[in-house]
Amino acid sequence: MNRIIVTGGAGFIGSAVVRHIIGGTEDAVCVVDKLTYAGNPENLAPVSSSPRFTFVKADICDREAVDPVFSSFRPTHVMHLAAESHVDRSIDGPGEFIRTNIVGTYTLLEAARKYFSGLDEAGKAGFRFHHISTDEVYGDLEGPGDFFRETTPYAPSSPYSASKASSDHLVRAWHRTFGLPAIITNCSNNYGPYHFPEKLIPLIILHALDGKELPVYGSGLQIRDWLYVEDHARALYLAATRGKPGETYNIGGHNEKTNIEVVKTICSLLDELSPRPDGKKYEEQIVHVKDRPGHDARYAIDPSKIARELGWKPAETFESGIRKTVVWYLRNRDTWCAHVLNGGYKMERLGTGGGNI
Repeated sequence: MNRIIVTGGAGFIGSAVVRHIIGGTEDAVCVVDKLTYAGNPENLAPVSSSPRFTFVKADICDREAVDPVFSSFRPTHVMHLAAESHVDRSIDGPGEFIRTNIVGTYTLLEAARKYFSGLDEAGKAGFRFHHISTDEVYGDLEGPGDFFRETTPYAPSSPYSASKASSDHLVRAWHRTFGLPAIITNCSNNYGPYHFPEKLIPLIILHALDGKELPVYGSGLQIRDWLYVEDHARALYLAATRGKPGETYNIGGHNEKTNIEVVKTICSLLDELSPRPDGKKYEEQIVHVKDRPGHDARYAIDPSKIARELGWKPAETFESGIRKTVVWYLRNRDTWCAHVLNGGYKMERLGTGGGNI
């Protein structure tokens, strides 16, 4: 049985990883999360009663809070997902991104290095530090035949992607200099259940249902490779438990879509599943707004390495995944969505489950 620390485990991707591990394996999980605005205990409700689940409210930048988690939980793996991740927020206020994504990663690496140095040889052989990152560190692509590969040079465009690029470099340096057995994964745009509604897909769904304008940056022709979050969770677990230290694995969904295509697809699904009372089409709510500064034109990942070496491929097409996502938001509009939008989720507290450290 593995014992896995998951930082940022109450967030969108982190909670999907935790639900996958608790629901699909015999491993134990300790979530470490500061519970900032995007950290939601309700994301973990399906697994919080498991005896293999433990939660610690802590800031990864606080070494005095992090060290006791390692010494008490005795992890075999660390999956580091805690990060500030919204590009628009990074443009408005870069400082928190520098603190969490760079200083936080450094602090966690040092705590892991101290813990690792105290393990016996068998413990060292099995220990892994898995850093979860983004394809945005590569910048953007020009030609339609270009793809991000593990060897693509870094060229981040936003404060967010620059901070993630910095954290990637720290992880590689700690692997090479200190021998910390580290793995990095870089993923494409995620979507699916429990996605905080500042991001494109949940924002469009909820704005449409509320009769609000559906804002699309510029022409809406920016291209993203969309990855269903539960597919990503499976890939991350494989990388953490079967990946080779020192390696990077790119994870993509084989689903390139322009932003305007995504928005119109959501509108069509809502026309089918929850028609407007006035009989009009949701597309009529679309408005084009001023483009984001430094907006990358196209992201697309070549995930052939993780397919070849770890046997992973996405189970969902964009068509199947986006339908599941829209249905989930419709079913949870009055519960999870309402709690997030009115701030009620901030008052929630996790059940004890396996207990708090």
